[in-house]
Amino acid sequence: MHAPPNAAGSRDIRDLLLDAAGLALDKLPMLHVIFDRLATNCAESLRQLAASQAYYSLSHVESGRIGDILDGYEGNAIAGVFHSPEWDSHVIVGFDRDFIFTMVEVLFGADGTEPPIDDERSFSNIETRIAIALFEQVAKALQACFALVSRATFKLQRQETRMDFAVIGRRNNLAVCAKLLLQAINRGGEMFVLIPQAALTPMRQQLASTTAGESSPRDPTWTKHIRGEVGRTEVRLRAVLEEREVTLGDAAALRVGQLLPLQATTRSRVRLESEEEPLFWCSLGQAQGSYVLRIEDAIDLDQEFLDDILPR
Repeated sequence: MHAPPNAAGSRDIRDLLLDAAGLALDKLPMLHVIFDRLATNCAESLRQLAASQAYYSLSHVESGRIGDILDGYEGNAIAGVFHSPEWDSHVIVGFDRDFIFTMVEVLFGADGTEPPIDDERSFSNIETRIAIALFEQVAKALQACFALVSRATFKLQRQETRMDFAVIGRRNNLAVCAKLLLQAINRGGEMFVLIPQAALTPMRQQLASTTAGESSPRDPTWTKHIRGEVGRTEVRLRAVLEEREVTLGDAAALRVGQLLPLQATTRSRVRLESEEEPLFWCSLGQAQGSYVLRIEDAIDLDQEFLDDILPR
């Protein structure tokens, strides 16, 4: 007789099967949320260093073999290899040639009037040092963004310009690659983040669900603009002193000049509402020959409902 497999062994087999099949990106919406936040965080960090406005945007997220993805950047990028102790895995962040050249101009105060650099030369020491500084910023942004689903830190181990030296595992292993675009001074470039699927598999359940609090971050400029426009919207307020129900016959019998006695007095509360929505209880008064309202309490609709249905 064979002993039944234990639970731990069953989980290991399932993970191996998932690794072999690959993650379905359309079933991991949190990945797009995380990389959207990464673009926003990188842009915010860059605003503190550059005088010119620069924008990051998420281009797309794809999956593929590590070797195939890196081959597309051979001779055209600087790659930073990071280690994440919490994931027990490595991550690659890369900047293509246009990204590096654009970033150098932005950081050194160029305004875009000079023609862009079109050179296949090796990266200079200054360009490499700038790339290293940017790698550190991206590492902090990755840590903040992945905090939605997992605690992780990313430590830069080395940088490479030869993609075949950027080894983080077998080249035929599956990985997820996010590509982000940089736009500044009428030019731009591409940044990519490559994460082995084996590192993401343990958190696939967290990546498969989103909550209202995990939506893409709001752009502060647009938020301020929208708040300003909403604040200027005109609404109509109505003060209601008293309401009563009458029959249709009584309403039809109303005549011009007829007096309608009210039960309300000067001490009665006045309901302030807008668009049929009760807002505040007010007291009625006079000032400089005009009626005025003093706001006293916000209307609690739940309490008002209970007061109506419960006997007193």
